[in-house]
Amino acid sequence: MQTYRNRGGTSPISAFETGPDTITVQFADGAAYVYNVRSAGQKHIAAMQRLAVDGQGLATYITRHVRDRYARRLG
Repeated sequence: MQTYRNRGGTSPISAFETGPDTITVQFADGAAYVYNVRSAGQKHIAAMQRLAVDGQGLATYITRHVRDRYARRLG
């Protein structure tokens, strides 16, 4: 996993990993969620990947747009 830069300083996200059609997001509490195009849609996966690389806005995006549309929870 790659460390989330957390440019805003208040994100609960600690790390992420991207793949061709997926993103895994790990939170500070250790829980990780896998989102893919089947669960969240291509548009949302692309946006989440961009925000993850930018290091800002990912947690807000998840809250506003995809919430529980993850494929599975890890840990």
